[in-house]
Amino acid sequence: MTRRRFLKAGVALMGQGAAMLAAAAAEPIRHRILAADASKRRIALIGEDGRTQWEHPIGNLHDLHLLPNGHVLFQTSWTRLVEVDPRAGDKPVVWSYDAAQANGNAGRRVEVHAFQRLADGVTMIVESGPARILEVDREGRVLKKVALKVNHPNAHSDTRLARKLDNGHYLVSHEADGAIREYDPDGKVVWEYDVPLFGQARKGGHGPEAFGNQAFCALRRSNGNTLIATGNGHSVLEVTPAKEIVWKLGQRDLPGITLAWVTTLQELPGGNLVLGNCHAGPDHPQMIEVTRAKKVVWTFKDFERFGNALSNSRVVDAPVLPQ
Repeated sequence: MTRRRFLKAGVALMGQGAAMLAAAAAEPIRHRILAADASKRRIALIGEDGRTQWEHPIGNLHDLHLLPNGHVLFQTSWTRLVEVDPRAGDKPVVWSYDAAQANGNAGRRVEVHAFQRLADGVTMIVESGPARILEVDREGRVLKKVALKVNHPNAHSDTRLARKLDNGHYLVSHEADGAIREYDPDGKVVWEYDVPLFGQARKGGHGPEAFGNQAFCALRRSNGNTLIATGNGHSVLEVTPAKEIVWKLGQRDLPGITLAWVTTLQELPGGNLVLGNCHAGPDHPQMIEVTRAKKVVWTFKDFERFGNALSNSRVVDAPVLPQ
């Protein structure tokens, strides 16, 4: 091959490579998700192709997890937690816990709005009303108990989502208090952030017209900052340990999309954020993936299987139910 023909061939190959890269870049993002909406009484796994892979009836729900073994940990009411094997046929429930009766709760009001299966198999359960975190074994026996600080006690709104951090601390969203609190293993508050109202007056309701600081979710980033879904504050904040806001996604920052009750938050490996947009109405997506530059790269909207109360959702990209 002459040098001229060699160069032409190289240019052609480069052109093909660029075309392949452009085609790959144009390929739309697709996600498999786990989502739940109490108004439709449904929790479901939805595949990347949009088809329902599994579903289960629910009542009230504010937390859900897809476990590494393919089981789904969720709640069927404010007090009953279940672990379900989606492959198990007629008897899918492999574990359950009744917070209404267990560990001294009989006869008193309690609601559960957060729980988590820990790496050692223990289940963390956060109780509003008793205002405490419990860690229980498979038999429901208490292995650890942590009292929570609540300024406006209410069995429905003491807490929303809470997670145990890698350092053994607990990061808890306190809805009624409009605050995020980090507790050490002994229950001492070691960091606290009051979600600001930014000079606006509170306004009742659940949709875009409402306003407040009823925080739903907080995530601790690897850089030490905390991401906060402000609930009816219609926003996502990133704050430093010194409580400085270094990033904010506001109610109308995304073209054509209005944020209402911002619920779940998830940071994907590439740095994009997935947020839950509850009570925004059928003209707006229920899940949104955005870049740090506030560019929308993926949305989910389904007002047939789910409704205007899709409170909890999560991207769970993985093979179809493991064998």
